[in-house]
Amino acid sequence: MAEVTVHGLKGSLESRHWAVILKDANAARYLPIWIGPFQANAIAIQLGDANVGRPLSHDLLKTIIQEVGAGVSHILINDLVDNVFYARIIMNVAGRHVEIDSRPSDAIALAVRIKAPILVDEAVMRRAAITLKPESKKIYAEEEDKLAIFRGFISSLDLDDS
Repeated sequence: MAEVTVHGLKGSLESRHWAVILKDANAARYLPIWIGPFQANAIAIQLGDANVGRPLSHDLLKTIIQEVGAGVSHILINDLVDNVFYARIIMNVAGRHVEIDSRPSDAIALAVRIKAPILVDEAVMRRAAITLKPESKKIYAEEEDKLAIFRGFISSLDLDDS
């Protein structure tokens, strides 16, 4: 498993297409996942510490989990089938291990609220992550073919770790 952090969000207000960029905590690998505008907004609000006045759906879910005495150990992006990512919310509920199916975007929106680790199955990282050369920040040649859909998108990102 690769532990990742939310590196940023990139999107277009005109097209309403958004991607969350996850960065491997231990390597120069980035995993872009296309998400909807509502989930992008939910993630951005939390990352920006914005006050929305009333709880959003992910805030409500966080409160319910806390109030029933459960806990989220981590979220796991566990599969990629036909260009669709799958995730699980891994919970401890009254001493029971519980895994709940989730869209990655919703799981990430919850994880940033409760500060739960975000993990990605290594097979998913091998198939979909973008590996950058640290010295040049260019995509490795062997990665270019599988990343054609993201080429223009990735070139517009500021991937500095500062």
